[in-house]
Amino acid sequence: MRTQTNDAAPLGRPGKDVAGRSPERRWPPLTRTHKILFGAVIVLYAVVVVGVLTNSWMVALDWDTMLIRPYKRWPQLLPYLNVWIIAGQRGPSAIAACIWLVWRSHRARSMRPLLVMGTALLLLNMTVGGVKIVTGRLGPHYAHYMGSPELFAGGQIFPSGHTANSVVTWGVLAYLAVRHRRAGALVAGITAASIGLTTVYLGTHWISDVLAGWTAGVLVLLVLPLFEPVITSVDDRIQQLWRGRRGASQPSPAPATAQGWSGWDQAVRDELAGVGGFSDDQTDRPTGRPTGRRGIPG
Repeated sequence: MRTQTNDAAPLGRPGKDVAGRSPERRWPPLTRTHKILFGAVIVLYAVVVVGVLTNSWMVALDWDTMLIRPYKRWPQLLPYLNVWIIAGQRGPSAIAACIWLVWRSHRARSMRPLLVMGTALLLLNMTVGGVKIVTGRLGPHYAHYMGSPELFAGGQIFPSGHTANSVVTWGVLAYLAVRHRRAGALVAGITAASIGLTTVYLGTHWISDVLAGWTAGVLVLLVLPLFEPVITSVDDRIQQLWRGRRGASQPSPAPATAQGWSGWDQAVRDELAGVGGFSDDQTDRPTGRPTGRRGIPG
């Protein structure tokens, strides 16, 4: 594999500058599309929250949907959706996700997949859990007054934790995917949508609960890239401690092409190069023709 060199880089030890300092890692800033999407989701989340707090048309929509009682109108779906909603809970979904994350961490020799999931779930619990406690909303099966938003009554139903958790859990798996990322994102979206709609069918959540859960989960995924420097720093420290316990005196110096890359980044870079046969100059090995693809994940 050919590698690119930086002729303007100062001479020095591999992985360090002339002053002996480690190169500073720089993550690209959020794109304009990312910022626009983040702003739009925040506005949507605020609209749902304010709509519920002010007993607006959002609450009327909740009651209209609840009074339809979908689980009674289409009872033939009840056995299947009962199983599906249980599979979508945090316990079963977390077990399935952790199996893949442990395998991914082992293959890349990096704790980053588990750290990313842990960070996402921590953000989810802090944000969604906080709103649940503050609003204290009751679910449809425990509602007391027709047309009431059922707020500050000791419940913990708004936003929907089921829905937000499915968005974050499966969204993180798509976020960490090296290949088939678009397919993973599509599967994550379908799963999160079906879990939310199933809670409405069963009458365990209001429509506004699900809308708030979807947007809250998406906000966690949009904020997650901002925590990458911290995640990578922790991952590097864990790897250094592990090498120290195995008797390594110091980490081996990084090659010139990996300056500023974490262990996870380099593992993904090597995996893509090995699987797809791409080099840094974006040429096809057998023919030497440009492929139009990058060998480094975006």
